[in-house]
Amino acid sequence: MRGFFLIALLATTFPRLLFAAEANAAEPIDMFIVAGQSNAVGVDAPASELTKQPIDDSILIWWRTGDPPPDKHDSISDGWQTLRAQPKGDPILPRDNKTRQWGNYAQADGGFGPEIGFARTVAAKRPTPVAIIKVAFSGTHVEGDWDPQAEPTNEFDWRDSQGACYRQLIDEYGRAIEGLQSRGFTPTARAMIWVQGESDANSTMAPRYEANLREMVGALRSDIATPGMMLVLGVNTEFSRGKNKFVPKIVASQKKLATQEESIIYVDTEGATTFNAAHFDAAGTIDVGERFAKAWLSSQ
Repeated sequence: MRGFFLIALLATTFPRLLFAAEANAAEPIDMFIVAGQSNAVGVDAPASELTKQPIDDSILIWWRTGDPPPDKHDSISDGWQTLRAQPKGDPILPRDNKTRQWGNYAQADGGFGPEIGFARTVAAKRPTPVAIIKVAFSGTHVEGDWDPQAEPTNEFDWRDSQGACYRQLIDEYGRAIEGLQSRGFTPTARAMIWVQGESDANSTMAPRYEANLREMVGALRSDIATPGMMLVLGVNTEFSRGKNKFVPKIVASQKKLATQEESIIYVDTEGATTFNAAHFDAAGTIDVGERFAKAWLSSQ
C-alpha cells in the first residue's frame, strides 16, 4: 500500500516540479521595437500580399497601430502572437486628412510593416528567438506626437496628440515585457527600428528634427531602462516624389545622428518600391525591413 501512495505522489508532484524547473530556466529572447508613422504601420502593404513562411511561427509580435491619437479604434494584438500581418482596426470614418484619420490600413484585410522583413532576416541569422513590439501611428511627428516631455492639455488638437504616441509606446513596452516574462523569457531590447520623418518635413519642424529625435531617443532609453539599445532609422527618401523640399533636411538630420553616435545606424530606403507618393508597397515594405535587418546584423 505504501508503494502505491508513493507512486501516486510522484505522479502528481513530478509534473509540477518539472514545470517549476522550466519556468526558472528562463530563455533569452532578442526584442526589437518597430515604431514611427505610416510606413512603419505599413498602410499600403496589404495583408493579402504577404505569404506566410515557416520561420514566422518562431517569431513573436505584439502590436498597436492606427491613426493618432492612440485609442480604441487602433489595431491591437491584445497579447503576444506569432509573426503575421495585422488586421484593420475600427477606424473613425469617413476618412479625413484634417483630423489625421486615414482609415487605419488602406485595405479591408489590414496590412503589415517593415517588421516582417526585419524579423525574418534577423531570426534566420541568429539562434536567439526574436520578438517584435510594434507601436506606430500614421501621420505622426516627433515634434509633438512623440515628444517625451509633452503634457496633455484640456484643449484637444487633432494635429498634435501631445506626446500620446510616446506615452503609448512606453505603456505597450511595459506590458509586452511582462507578457514575455510570464512565458518564461528573459527579454533584451536590442534596437528600435524607427521609420519616420515625413510628417516633420516642413518649414517649422524640419529645423528642429535632429534635436527632437535625439531627445526622444534619449528619453526612451532612460524610461525603459535600456541605455545600450541601438537605434536603426530611416525615412521614405522619395516622399512626395521629390516635391517636398524639406525631406533632404530630415535625411541629413538622421545621417548626422548616425555619425555622432555608434549606436545609431542610418538606413537608406532609396529604390524601395512605392504604392504612391507617400507609402512603400508590399514588396518595398519587406525590402525596407530587410535593409534595416542587414544594417543591424552588420553592427553585431
